[in-house]
Amino acid sequence: MFEENLICKMLKIKYPIFQGGMAWLGTAELASAVSNAGGLGIIGAGHMPPDVLRAEIQKTKAKTDKPFGVNIMLMSPFVKEVMQVVVEERVPVVTTGAGNPGEYIPSLKEIGTKVIPVVASVALARRLVRTGVDAVIAEGMESGGHIGELTTMPLVPQVVDAVDVPVIAAGGIGDARGFVAAFALGASAVQMGSRFVLSKECIAHENYKNLVLKARDRSTVITGRATGHPARVLQNKLSRHYLDRESHGASIDELEKLGLGTLRLAAREGDVENGSVMIGQISGMLSDIESVDEIIQGIVSKVGPTIESINNNLK
Repeated sequence: MFEENLICKMLKIKYPIFQGGMAWLGTAELASAVSNAGGLGIIGAGHMPPDVLRAEIQKTKAKTDKPFGVNIMLMSPFVKEVMQVVVEERVPVVTTGAGNPGEYIPSLKEIGTKVIPVVASVALARRLVRTGVDAVIAEGMESGGHIGELTTMPLVPQVVDAVDVPVIAAGGIGDARGFVAAFALGASAVQMGSRFVLSKECIAHENYKNLVLKARDRSTVITGRATGHPARVLQNKLSRHYLDRESHGASIDELEKLGLGTLRLAAREGDVENGSVMIGQISGMLSDIESVDEIIQGIVSKVGPTIESINNNLK
């Protein structure tokens, strides 16, 4: 299965499953486990200084001999230095967010790195494909963390129809049903973040994971619309305060300060009331913590039965 899949052939991976590049959570431990299980593990660089990222890359290399990637936020104050680290370490895949990676593509291409940006609209997908990227990740607003305005269902097929490179679907995918649905929309692979948060290898604090386990279908809210950088998070003391200030016309500076450092506070320190618990809408369907290998095999093993069920319903 998947021997002729475009993404699997391009990246030399076994399964067309990416792990989302989550800041503070997409560490060497998680990325290497996903790669070892046949997917594409991705280090979430976030705002990492270059020396910290280099150490994380080297740790990943020590844990896996399989392809892996680094997700780079192009708004990072260290973006130029981080890109240089990626080139020097010859990272096989780079995914990007929050900007246009165009200026960095020549140096990445020179070492054979595949460049795959995250897009939230057709216009952005078209623009970035013109810069020479190898594929795009079409991410719907069901996802956790920073989001766009379109949901996965309408976004993915429109991006697929608009570009001539493979499309990876992201946002709201966490089981075989979502996996198969993404391929029905024309995607060549899927990216999952929230599902891997509830893995044994993810270093998220126990409090973070437990809050996600308690989530229901309407437990997430969107903060930051007024700043132009909306993010999906679980409801808690911080999100309620943030939304209250946002609704009362707080300045962008005040709102930005409210969010500063809060993801680390929740993800690493376990303060899930005053910290930002970024997670997608599928959190309501996540009910257990498994190993990365169990998660991936659980999805892959159910693809056939899921397709069979669809065929039966179409008869």
